[in-house]
Amino acid sequence: MTQSPPSHPFDPAEQVLWSRAGYLVRRLNQIHYAMFFEECSNEITPVQYGILTALSLQPGSDQKTIGHELGLDRTTTADVVKRLERKGYLTRRVDPDDRRSRQSFITEEGLRVMGLLQDGMTRAQQRLISPLSKKDQDTFMRLLSKLVQANNHYGRAAADL
Repeated sequence: MTQSPPSHPFDPAEQVLWSRAGYLVRRLNQIHYAMFFEECSNEITPVQYGILTALSLQPGSDQKTIGHELGLDRTTTADVVKRLERKGYLTRRVDPDDRRSRQSFITEEGLRVMGLLQDGMTRAQQRLISPLSKKDQDTFMRLLSKLVQANNHYGRAAADL
């Protein structure tokens, strides 16, 4: 007896991957990056924007503090800070209270770039959750925050929450 092809072919991604929270979170992060770059060009990355945001709120932070604020490991934080310094978006200087540490400060150019990208960053954030109703957006953000807070200690570098 010959079987006819199924009306909806078997899709392993839907059956397996799409049932895994980790897979969906990673895909959502990839989608977020794509939307961020569409809205903000390739001027800076979302992580770079996050570091500039942190420094605009806490000028003079050292790399350890920045990393804790954003949940970044030491190597990633150091690399991103160096790139931002090369672009002229932040400056670093030796901490007068701890000569082994360097403080970072957002520059006027860094603030200017953040200002130019602010609307795009906001659009990217809104586009990401726009398929959801306002009520579902609020629920999603509340649940996402709850998951991050409950599991923060498992990250390569725990964020200060």
